[in-house]
Amino acid sequence: MKSIFFYQTVIGKIGIADNGEAIIQLTFDDGKIPVDALVKETPLIKEAAQQIKEYLSGKRKVFDIPIAANGTVFQQNVWEALKAIPYGETRSYKDIAESIGQPKACRAVGMANNRNPIALMVPCHRVIGANGKLVGYGGGLDIKEKLLNLEKTHRN
Repeated sequence: MKSIFFYQTVIGKIGIADNGEAIIQLTFDDGKIPVDALVKETPLIKEAAQQIKEYLSGKRKVFDIPIAANGTVFQQNVWEALKAIPYGETRSYKDIAESIGQPKACRAVGMANNRNPIALMVPCHRVIGANGKLVGYGGGLDIKEKLLNLEKTHRN
């Protein structure tokens, strides 16, 4: 049974879920509670919320809480590549595809990015179009832009 709890942040309401051992989901609140979840603030969720608050205030650049994203081997490879993008920097879908040894898989990288269950902690917001434009983000392009601007501001 997973637990989920919701917090109001400067980028809107977010939901954080854990499985008792790791954070397994971070969502931009759509008002839905998963049927397999209990609304409960666990110590792990509370720590994740604190780290997110620190990140959103520019005081944290790296998350150091256990996370466990469920996905295919390809998705896992993409998500690991996303975690390797330094704070304040961006990469294109092509860059990510090349970094995982599949240079023609740009579209598949985009789909894996879209299915990232732990936004912010697995920084899919750092992936942009090859032309430098902001494209796709589960929380909306306005939030993606805010996150990228926040990281540019607090980069050093």
